[in-house]
Amino acid sequence: MCTNRAEKKAIAKERRKKINKIFRGMASNMLKHSFLTFRYYLDLIIDTIFGLFWESKRQPFPDLDKRHAMLENSALTLAYKIRTKELKSEDLVNACIERIRIVNPILNAVTDERFEEALKDAREVDNMIEEGLSREYFKKRPFLGVPFTTKESTAVEGMLNTLGLVSRRYTRAHEDAEAVRLMKAAGAIPLAVTNVPEVNKWQECRNMLFGQTNNPHHAGRSPGGSSGGEAALAAAAATPIALCSDIGGSTRMPAFYCGLFGYIPTAGCTNLRGVALRTGEAPSMASISFVSRHLWDLAPLTRVVAGEKAELLGLDRDVAIDKIKIYFTETAQDMRVSPISAELRDIMRKAIAVLANLAPSGENAPKPYYHEGFNHMYSLWRHAMTKEVDSFPKLLANNNGEAKAIVELPKKLLGLSQFTLAAILKLVDEQILPQVNKEWAEQLTEELKQDLLSTLGTDGVLVFPSAPSVAPYHYTLLLKPFHFAYWGIFNVLKVPVVQVPLGLNKNGLPLGLQVVAAPYHDHLCLEVAKHLSSALGGSIPPWMSRFCR
Repeated sequence: MCTNRAEKKAIAKERRKKINKIFRGMASNMLKHSFLTFRYYLDLIIDTIFGLFWESKRQPFPDLDKRHAMLENSALTLAYKIRTKELKSEDLVNACIERIRIVNPILNAVTDERFEEALKDAREVDNMIEEGLSREYFKKRPFLGVPFTTKESTAVEGMLNTLGLVSRRYTRAHEDAEAVRLMKAAGAIPLAVTNVPEVNKWQECRNMLFGQTNNPHHAGRSPGGSSGGEAALAAAAATPIALCSDIGGSTRMPAFYCGLFGYIPTAGCTNLRGVALRTGEAPSMASISFVSRHLWDLAPLTRVVAGEKAELLGLDRDVAIDKIKIYFTETAQDMRVSPISAELRDIMRKAIAVLANLAPSGENAPKPYYHEGFNHMYSLWRHAMTKEVDSFPKLLANNNGEAKAIVELPKKLLGLSQFTLAAILKLVDEQILPQVNKEWAEQLTEELKQDLLSTLGTDGVLVFPSAPSVAPYHYTLLLKPFHFAYWGIFNVLKVPVVQVPLGLNKNGLPLGLQVVAAPYHDHLCLEVAKHLSSALGGSIPPWMSRFCR
């Protein structure tokens, strides 16, 4: 009798627990839905207000004239034409210089140039080719005679290396970054360096030295950061090779906003020496990378900067698209980040439909994937940054002490600070706001990584959103500071990713998404990117948009 009564009480107690859990879940979902609805309308209000000012800044973008038509070609094609004497390196460099002079007044991307020196280098290349070079010489220099640009935070001997800091206004690099050295060894010719946010740590290319860089598709919108200068030039067909780096979307974000391909290889396979004053000795979740209008340039360029580690990336492996397992995530549930816009949800559905049609047997039909770690993308990236060797407050002070948020914020309000508001807010984030719980972050990161990699295996990719919205108006990201988390989470996991351009929206702004693979299976990302871009519009230059004519 007593036993039955105790059992009934236990059952009733368990039932109450279940009911309470259900109600808590319902309440949590209602609050989450309400918050996301609020965020949606808040973003709408922000964009409407900022649009009243920035929409008037949109202007026609210069088309390529006949003299510069060669700049439509990929870097690989240009190198081939130079090798075979169909094109002179000097003519190509001249075309780039002229194109930069045409578009840079709109973009404000270039911060320093070596035009005369580059022309001299090009003439030397032409003379050598005319005299005759061996096949082996060309093989070791796959980009012989092709000019390249890089972000100003990447050291190019003799050129400005300010990192966007007033305190480094006159600082020039004494030697090349390792990636620049390797590009030169491959025959490429450095032409110019481009604008960055202070120490590469913001989503727009703006600083107190050079001002802000504009998106070629819409001058009132951001080209992204920190490689926004490179992406703006590449989208404008002003540089055949755009050398970048990526620690939290710094390559893929500008690629998305400017309508380009952006590829970060498996972390640890490129040397960061000379990038934002790094020595290249410490491990990092950052990678040397590229943006381009031509997908097929990315693997050969990455082989160059990966050097002896290039073989690890598997870029020469062949794979049939119908043999690749496809997983997809339509949206993350990180409450710090805005909801995915309707047009980006739509492009995700179209991409999944394309990939489903490429697997007619149904064996590798796309499957949804989600992990709790995506609920905390920004927090996991923020904690991962504490493991990086560089210190933002120290770098901001040019390694002469540390910049202090409690000092710089009042100075900014009085118009006395040498730093942008974005840099000061990052100081606040690092020095004042509570830090992420280390044990929780590392455990969740490991769980996410293990689950994702076991799901993808050696033949799977994850199709993932790029951001909540297309290229934002200038300054609006100060009110949406966590949007980069859709890119940053994959730096944390140290996996290869390709940002894929997928045409333009109804307002002439680039659409796109990311394709992710397990480490050292970079070729899978590139293969899927090829099919998606071909089916859904790919990279469309700004002068082709009716809004920029």
